[in-house]
Amino acid sequence: MKKVTFLSRNGQNITISAVVNFPDGFDEKRKYPAIVVSHPGGGVKEQTAGTYAKKLAEKGFVTIAYDASYQGESTGEPRQLENPYIRTEDVSGAIDYLTTLPYVDAANIGAMGICAGAGYTANAAINDRRIKAVGTVSAVNIGSMFRNGWENNIKDADATPALEGGSQARTAEAGGAATVTIPLAPLRKEDAPNEELEEAWEYYHTPRAEYPTAPGFATARSLNQIITYDAYNKAEAFLTQPLQIIAGSVAGSKWMSDDLYNCAASKDKKFHVVEGANHMSLYDVPKYVDEAVSVLTPFFKANLHLTAKEETREPALASD
Repeated sequence: MKKVTFLSRNGQNITISAVVNFPDGFDEKRKYPAIVVSHPGGGVKEQTAGTYAKKLAEKGFVTIAYDASYQGESTGEPRQLENPYIRTEDVSGAIDYLTTLPYVDAANIGAMGICAGAGYTANAAINDRRIKAVGTVSAVNIGSMFRNGWENNIKDADATPALEGGSQARTAEAGGAATVTIPLAPLRKEDAPNEELEEAWEYYHTPRAEYPTAPGFATARSLNQIITYDAYNKAEAFLTQPLQIIAGSVAGSKWMSDDLYNCAASKDKKFHVVEGANHMSLYDVPKYVDEAVSVLTPFFKANLHLTAKEETREPALASD
């Protein structure tokens, strides 16, 4: 494992903080397939994204988990900006960096994400043909979630007040007010509308997974980008890469994984349901994470072209 920083080439003058994970027996003179792992909205690389990146590295890949622009240990002001267009570009920015590494096979780069990171990954794959295979875990299309609600029971037009709120925040800040913020997950247990989202509070704000650089909120001005964003825009035409979707059987967010499966143009798309898992348990509950990794590993091996010769030469590549 190696902590790195690199300058994003997305035009925001951002320095991205990331962790690169290496497979057992790593040889810098060889070339390895690589996987970019993107964290949930409100998360950082030290949480679930880092967990999946580490486990996939143990299976023979070079992996990178990074902090989004304006978040975690990456730079940028205002802090905690959650602009989905920039977050999508962050995925491609991480790929830019990987292509400069002599030990990464630039022709065999995959990407996966968790929660909103999965939606951003899908959107990046629609735009960026360097992504050869796409994995999602507990996928969230952040635009749909903010427009239509966790249970998909709100009409698009009824989200207009959120746009008004984002606009008002921008005006206030332009006039010198402090940054206005919104929660990306419940900031207090009593704020959770249901048991599943109470677990989101637990994940981000108790010793279960809390981390100093993950405060769990975003700038209110982000609403002006989030509400109208569609992570799956034009997936029916351009999301042609192999696609492996993973969701929990009792996840309130499963409808967003269903949406992705139904709209993706890919001729090679699979949907694995983890029985008994909800949205959050796929973040860090060992038996559910291990099941997800057991599905992602052969998927990425097959589509990032690990040859039988390579698997024999490097035992870690053959280990599931």
